[in-house]
Amino acid sequence: MYFEQFYLTCLSHASYMLGSDGIAAVVDPQRDVGIYVDEARKHGLDIRYVIETHLHADFVSGHRELAALTGATVYLGAKAGVRFPHVDVHDGDELTFGKCRLRFLETPGHTIESVSVVVTDLEKSEQPMAVLTGDTLFIGDVGRPDLSGDMTPQQLAGMLFDSLHNKLLTLPDDVAVYPAHGAGSLCGRQMSSEHSSTIGKQKLTNYALRPATREEFVKLLTAELPERPGYFALDVEINRSGAPALQELAPIPALHPAELLAKQKAGAIVLDTRPGNQFASGHIPGSIHIGLAGQYATWAAIVLGLDSEIVLVAEDEEKVEESRLRLTRVGIERVTGFLLDGIAGWIREGLPIQQTPQVSAEQLHQLQTEDPQGIEILDVRRAGEWQGGHVEAARNKPLDHLTTLLADMDRTHPVAVYCKGGYRSSIAASLLERAGFEHVLNVTGGFDAWSACKLPVVFVDTERAPRSVDRPLPPG
Repeated sequence: MYFEQFYLTCLSHASYMLGSDGIAAVVDPQRDVGIYVDEARKHGLDIRYVIETHLHADFVSGHRELAALTGATVYLGAKAGVRFPHVDVHDGDELTFGKCRLRFLETPGHTIESVSVVVTDLEKSEQPMAVLTGDTLFIGDVGRPDLSGDMTPQQLAGMLFDSLHNKLLTLPDDVAVYPAHGAGSLCGRQMSSEHSSTIGKQKLTNYALRPATREEFVKLLTAELPERPGYFALDVEINRSGAPALQELAPIPALHPAELLAKQKAGAIVLDTRPGNQFASGHIPGSIHIGLAGQYATWAAIVLGLDSEIVLVAEDEEKVEESRLRLTRVGIERVTGFLLDGIAGWIREGLPIQQTPQVSAEQLHQLQTEDPQGIEILDVRRAGEWQGGHVEAARNKPLDHLTTLLADMDRTHPVAVYCKGGYRSSIAASLLERAGFEHVLNVTGGFDAWSACKLPVVFVDTERAPRSVDRPLPPG
């Protein structure tokens, strides 16, 4: 039996293709589905089935396009309520092709319609070899239980406990676990960077499986839930209807600097996707920086939403296409142009550029020491990161909601911004500049660099008052 995991690092998303006797099934496909078609052709497989473990909230699936390209049938949990031709899946349903048998388990909790897929290679054994768990069971974590508009997190968490203990954890310990996401995804909190595990190993190591009772599990899972990103509900609805094929999107026109400037004045967002050092050296005033090298699409969806008109600034036209493709993976499709010849073309026209000064962790510490009131320090990491250690006197304003948290700040006062490693702080610095802050500094290397330099750290113990230490604390 053929089995392949496709891991999309930028979205921490795993999809799968299984094949036997010339027939294949694809599980949880990404938006751009050509990789599955090419892989199937390479192995002489005909994609007959497209399976979704649930309606994904953090990315747009290519299920409809893949079905249209291959003639495959789409299978989803019976409670998904989708609005396109498909087969409803119920608990215990089976799908067999060649020597591959797939048995569906209804495993609600992350979402009401979630299913897991138990995989058996009949050529080797009648016993299952693996289970594709979607967002029900991750490596080191379980799915967040707050994605329903009709049920409370407590209700979903209770269902998730039942799905785990009555369904998945009853499988043999040697069954391999293959989830739909890994570390970095917003669908869980403590996911491992590993892409697979076993049922037995997860019983021993997964923190979410330790509570012995349903009540303890519900309390653990619903305490301090991170806020749900606003675009999640929109992506669910896109997936419920099925996204249009990428080929239907119009080509992106190249814009001369004057044309881009006119669009910006009319309300379009200039999104600069170049590396952070290039953006800092010179960029279009009022542009927003989200580097293509990181979790670009996720942060674009969080910061910009799905409906904003966007014009791109990139290193070259190849990066323009990559930028646009990655935006479509989360449902951002209003990209109406890109800057012809990039920032070099802008400079040749004599148009103004803005620079973002960069400071090291040691330079920030020196500034803070010489004049504690002379500079505002912003930590744009999430609350849990902040509690795990931060720069003394820094204020926590998470990037997720930064633009709504600026009312109490003096836009004429110098402000230094840091995150973990520098990626988010560059985004934040561009948002502050766009909001009219006059003196913005980006801290290169972020809190990682601060800790590496053994500079003073304030640790927030939720059980006690904050305390200072003169060296970085160990992880956790």
